[in-house]
Amino acid sequence: MSRAFVKEGDGALDPLPDLPVSSHPNHVTPAGLAALQSRLLETQSRLAALKARPDRLDKLPEAAAERDIRYLEARLRSAIPIDPATLPLTEVAFGMIVTVADEHGTEDRFQITGEDEADATQGRITPQSPLARALMGAEPGDVVRWRKPSGSVDLEILHIAHP
Repeated sequence: MSRAFVKEGDGALDPLPDLPVSSHPNHVTPAGLAALQSRLLETQSRLAALKARPDRLDKLPEAAAERDIRYLEARLRSAIPIDPATLPLTEVAFGMIVTVADEHGTEDRFQITGEDEADATQGRITPQSPLARALMGAEPGDVVRWRKPSGSVDLEILHIAHP
């Protein structure tokens, strides 16, 4: 076999492609900012431990940690902190906790958070989500229409609270 087509390297990996960074403004709550900072420190510690291994034949975990560090540093550089505790409770805004009721009287609570702290199972949604767009700017007593793929739902704003 010809050696002309065999790439022989030094055992190092090419850097992994960067994780996609959202084009939306990176609004973060104080909790979201603290979580990003904590994740960065944990990932830096994990990378240091990986580099301290006596057997470093598998470089993929190191490359993944380096990629994650680049992502977290980019998110921290672009962070726009917003403290919802400083905002009035007159209308739904970023960081607020909103209690709504659907037409059947079923109540749900949502908090509009930054993309990195969003978790639909916990009721934390991004400002870009259709639900958050429907809620933003609404006041207690208002009814908003949430357009979902399965159909529209009318939600009444019952209560707005700080986290």
